[in-house]
Amino acid sequence: MASSSSQSSAAAASLLQRQLKEITNAKDVPGISVGLLRDNVFNWEVILMLDHDLKYYGGAIFRAHLTFPPEYPHLPPKMVFQTPIPFHPNIYPNGELCISILHPPEDDKYGYENASERWSPVQTPETILLSVISLFSEPNEDSPANLDAAKLLRQEKEGGPKEFRKRVRKCVRESVGED
Repeated sequence: MASSSSQSSAAAASLLQRQLKEITNAKDVPGISVGLLRDNVFNWEVILMLDHDLKYYGGAIFRAHLTFPPEYPHLPPKMVFQTPIPFHPNIYPNGELCISILHPPEDDKYGYENASERWSPVQTPETILLSVISLFSEPNEDSPANLDAAKLLRQEKEGGPKEFRKRVRKCVRESVGED
């Protein structure tokens, strides 16, 4: 008889296979490409091709790994950007994405996030990636993972030097192999 955790892992693998097929076949999700990393359904490679209309990051192409736990969809995946790592207030210098919907479904010990903003099993890889693209459109400098990026963005929004934009443009050029 199979253990409960192996049954849970098998159910997660089946769900992820279905969700991978759905997002791969989706015609209404432009700018997102996904595939398995090392033929493991729990590890996806993601390519985000950000539209030129995005205020800061338009024209960028970023690669990331989306790693799902065996307890998915009850626990969230983790997303880590690969080199070059985007200069972004919500991306740690090691490439790990910090976004509320990927935080565990528990009370926020710091009191910053409502439970409704955190992970819920109704989220899917598609909704996660659409939220990430939205975050590139409107970075959240109020809850930064990269303090330097958040500080520069705030200064720019307050009429200061365009240093944030300059650093992002360099990052965008690197993402398409121009630097």
